[in-house]
Amino acid sequence: MSATNAVFVLVHGGWHDRSAWNKVTPILEENGFTALTLDLPGAGSNTVAPTSLGRRPFDPAAFATEWSPIAGVTQKERTKAVVALVAEASSLSDGKVILVGHSAGGMTISAVAEQVPDLLRAVVYLAGFLVPKGMALLEMLQHETLSSALSPGLFVGDPAAIGATRINARPTDEAYRSLLKASFYADVSEPEFAQAALQLHCDEPNAGAMAPSDITTERFGRVQRHYVRTTQDRAIPLTGQDHMIATVDGAIGGKTITHTLESSHSPFLSQPAALSKILIDICLQSLTEKKVDALEGSNT
Repeated sequence: MSATNAVFVLVHGGWHDRSAWNKVTPILEENGFTALTLDLPGAGSNTVAPTSLGRRPFDPAAFATEWSPIAGVTQKERTKAVVALVAEASSLSDGKVILVGHSAGGMTISAVAEQVPDLLRAVVYLAGFLVPKGMALLEMLQHETLSSALSPGLFVGDPAAIGATRINARPTDEAYRSLLKASFYADVSEPEFAQAALQLHCDEPNAGAMAPSDITTERFGRVQRHYVRTTQDRAIPLTGQDHMIATVDGAIGGKTITHTLESSHSPFLSQPAALSKILIDICLQSLTEKKVDALEGSNT
């Protein structure tokens, strides 16, 4: 596998940052691949927490009503940041780029694939939002196939009033903490959950959840697409994942290639080896098919 210089670009999901991939990137690199990550605008090193989060005694009412410091972050900014990283990856790999997005990161990788389809060999949704043209993440989240999702129970305050979808990233309430684990990390050990929770940020800007998808058959539809289904997911239930796959396949044409993990919403923590194997298989498949296409073209 070391003969290939393919590059993975890994995009984290909502309330997470680039550290979500810390168990996956070493495995990819050990197998001869390069993996690039980033903190999206408004996330990780690029976020600012509400001041009420750190006040003691903690005031839940203040936390639920404070305007988000990152309310102005737009989906265009996030898309631009990932396009830049994809361009870097393409220059490092002679165009052998696999773009992966987890959860809400699916909205960003869709926008990137629409903008720069020719820089990508494949796009991979890891329990991600795969949404047809004209629909926003928030609208899809309200679909009946996602009605059993636990994650909305974490939301604090009115997103319209505070400019963001907010969770308590430093909960002291045990019931809330248990819901956080059940939503995102049900099959992750308690010590790993505690460590992962320390990396979460509170706010996801509304623009990301409300910006409608702009994917088209002519551009996005040219990119081989894959979906990693997570069967024990309680943030984006499997019924919702399958609904999104079927909806986009019907709207865009072609077929999303599916893969399945018996995991919760965060297999990058609970099953990094199994997830990495799927990603590597996807990469090798996309490279092989591209080579076959090139050979067939040279023979015509």
